[in-house]
Amino acid sequence: MLFDKDLDGRITATELGIVMRSLGQRPTDIELKNMVTMVDQDGNGTIEFNEFLHMMSKKMKETDKEEELREAFRVFDRNGDGFISASELRHVMTNLGEKLTDEEVEDMIREADLDGDGLVNYDGL
Repeated sequence: MLFDKDLDGRITATELGIVMRSLGQRPTDIELKNMVTMVDQDGNGTIEFNEFLHMMSKKMKETDKEEELREAFRVFDRNGDGFISASELRHVMTNLGEKLTDEEVEDMIREADLDGDGLVNYDGL
């Protein structure tokens, strides 16, 4: 295995860090140890190849979901200011065929508006 530096057929937390960084991830040492523990099915403190494949497929799916959510946010954030206003929400929902009352739109914004400014930012999701 390319990232198995000592060629023992197993990936340690240190070796896992090299793998993750090469894939654009930035895990901390604690996260790396936790990842090993989570996927180490045989409890030997290392990751065998099959365990590694399982972990990476799971991690990539999580990344895909995050990007999908960001893309959906960008659809609603029509002016690109990083916030979704009531008028932006109303416009997109109308284009989707959803006729919402002003009260329904305000309720939706209020649910996701964590700081009370009348806007939804990405962190509010």
